[in-house]
Amino acid sequence: MSNIIAIVGRPNVGKSTLFNRLTESRKAIVDDFSGVTRDRHYGKAEWTNREFTVIDTGGYVANSEDVFEAAIREQVVIAIEEATVLVFMVDVTTGITDLDDEIAQLLRRSKKPVFVVVNKVDNHQLENDATVFYGFGLGEIYTISSMTGSGTGELLDQVITHFEDVVEEENALPKITIVGRPNVGKSSLINALIGKDRNIVTPIAGTTRDSIHIHYNQFGHEFMFIDTAGLRKKTKVKENIEFYSVMRTIKALEEADVVMLMIDAETGLEAQDVNIFHLAEKNKKGIVILVNKWDLIEKNNKTIQEFENQIRTKLQPFTDVPIVFISVLNKQRIFQAIEKALEVHKNRSKKIPTSKLNDVMLPIIENYPPPALKGKYIKVKYITQINASSPMFAFFCNLPQYIKEPYKRFIENKLREHFDFSGVPIQIYFRQK
Repeated sequence: MSNIIAIVGRPNVGKSTLFNRLTESRKAIVDDFSGVTRDRHYGKAEWTNREFTVIDTGGYVANSEDVFEAAIREQVVIAIEEATVLVFMVDVTTGITDLDDEIAQLLRRSKKPVFVVVNKVDNHQLENDATVFYGFGLGEIYTISSMTGSGTGELLDQVITHFEDVVEEENALPKITIVGRPNVGKSSLINALIGKDRNIVTPIAGTTRDSIHIHYNQFGHEFMFIDTAGLRKKTKVKENIEFYSVMRTIKALEEADVVMLMIDAETGLEAQDVNIFHLAEKNKKGIVILVNKWDLIEKNNKTIQEFENQIRTKLQPFTDVPIVFISVLNKQRIFQAIEKALEVHKNRSKKIPTSKLNDVMLPIIENYPPPALKGKYIKVKYITQINASSPMFAFFCNLPQYIKEPYKRFIENKLREHFDFSGVPIQIYFRQK
């Protein structure tokens, strides 16, 4: 990542609102109680043709016993390490609190450019009140209203003067996301693969509330990880936050090329998992299924086969999907999971030469032609792969309207048999020749 602005400050001063304004997105969750932003959150932004990354940190809360506040404190420290520029947000309506003082102390030691940004300054009286923040001794203060956006332009003009010049190439790396129900071990897998605590991992379901992009480049593999919020059943979306989380997972899934659906070996494939699976299939994404906590299962020589059969039965009709049995805790087969995901990515962008396609498929169709309808025989003359981001095939024939679903499935199975499209949904169209 190139130039990074980290927005730090105690909870509820408006960090996420500013993040959304800078990245012109609804990516961070904004809600009126403290501690909602639980993870470092990255977004891309641009100002006067300078691109940069914005990190919305969790509220920095000092000396707290609360599990999240302790984790958030670490997040801020990491953000300070990673950032090019630090934006320290305070709230004019509350003045300087003890917490603000503690954060200012941390920032003074950081040796990075720090911008004190006083938020919620909506009138002239508040402009005067903002001067109290010069007391931090961190230099110039910038008054803004992150809700209306006033003052953010002047702030950014100054911020970008501290950027280093970087040349960035277009990111054409495979994008992989790990999805699944809360607490199945998604963040732990990313941490195990990357080897540092990139996300907050706490034993409380629903901790990861936002999706985060992570560049992975180790052991000869390079791709982008999109880490998502745990998916909840829609009926359980009681608070706004949960609603955002569901939306976020759907968005992350749309953004990815390959979806790793992680399920818990002890509970098996649940209805919610099947929903995610079909959502990924509808979005024409590559799919790999990871069965985590496999170390906790009593096994005999048939266990894996039986488990796979159960999963495939529930996933019908699309069952040509790699299933990898892993244990994140014991780091068992986690690299195999990555290799499978990258294989699926390759399958998704696979192009079959037209001549080969016709050589293989036409004889099969000749031997097993589509059933005749009303005494009319269907003749397939020619097959080609359509240029698209996922495999699509056009079969040109005389009476496309007479071809029914079972025959399409038969054709799909034959394509899979001969050209390995494991983990990838295939679309088949019969067209008029």
